[in-house]
Amino acid sequence: MDFAALMAKEISKAKPSADKGEKNKYTRRAEVEAARIAAYNAEQERLQREREDKATLKRKHEEEETERHREREEKKRKMAEESKKRREAEEDAAERARRKRLGLPELPPKKQNDEDGTPVPEDEDIDGEELAKKLRDIDEPVTLFGETHKVKLRRYRRLVQRSLTPQLSKGPIPTTLELVAEKDMKIPTTMPKDSEGKKFLVRQLASYFNMILEEWEIALAKRDLSVKQSLPGRQAYQAMVQSKENMRPLFKKFESAEIDDTVLEAIVEIVHCAQDRRYVDANNGYLRLSIGKAAWPIGVTMVGIHERSAREKLSESDNKAHIMSDESTRKYLQSIKRCLTFAQVRWPPDDQLQLMG
Repeated sequence: MDFAALMAKEISKAKPSADKGEKNKYTRRAEVEAARIAAYNAEQERLQREREDKATLKRKHEEEETERHREREEKKRKMAEESKKRREAEEDAAERARRKRLGLPELPPKKQNDEDGTPVPEDEDIDGEELAKKLRDIDEPVTLFGETHKVKLRRYRRLVQRSLTPQLSKGPIPTTLELVAEKDMKIPTTMPKDSEGKKFLVRQLASYFNMILEEWEIALAKRDLSVKQSLPGRQAYQAMVQSKENMRPLFKKFESAEIDDTVLEAIVEIVHCAQDRRYVDANNGYLRLSIGKAAWPIGVTMVGIHERSAREKLSESDNKAHIMSDESTRKYLQSIKRCLTFAQVRWPPDDQLQLMG
């Protein structure tokens, strides 16, 4: 065999081993990616199992802590009930001993069906059928779930007390007076003499002043934000709030009918003129009410050691209680003046001469 044939035979034997080595040396990219995804999924499953185990353990601890807290609270409640019963028993024993020592009658037995053991006085108790009828009359359910006779009686008394309590009207100044509609707010020229007429008159006055304050508040709320935040805008709002607060004593006098007839007549005159849009006349009525017509001495009134014959006429007004000397009266009269100032802007008069300065 020649050299060339020998070399060809040897080369043919070595080729399969070379191809096998090339095959084991390189891997496909898809296989690498599949292996990476499998490893990632396995890691995520492991983390999910760990999170679930932690959540289960935390929930178990919370349930155990809740159960321990409930047991502690139940134990405290039982101890408090036992302590209360023991204290009440000791107090009852001491009271019985005291009554026995003083020769007083025994304590009445407590009712066992009441939730607190307090007996209901016989003069305050109501029969079950009568109580059910009274509850039906006021459109209330006869018996609520788990309600005893004593609880039902307390509910009925609470409803009766609530119905007897005077309800406050809605408005800038809440009052127990029943406000009238705007068409019924027209104030008469003279003040009525009978009590029913006076009651309706104060209702009219309260309704009118509440309407003025409400319109004033709405007018201030409609202003631009820049005007509200300016100094004059804040001062106007503070004047409205101050007027509202200062008029509360007047409303209390309306409710209790303790207002003086002289002041009431002057307020009636002021409001009547304001409703007719005669604001100058209303201002004159306010000045007569606040300042009056008494002569004020000007200059020297005592020039010698002897008193003049007409000296008492100059000081006659000093002996009378001046209406502006009362602080609350002065404040609500000034609030009425501010209401007049707003009213002439909200409802301007037909005659421009009736505008106040």
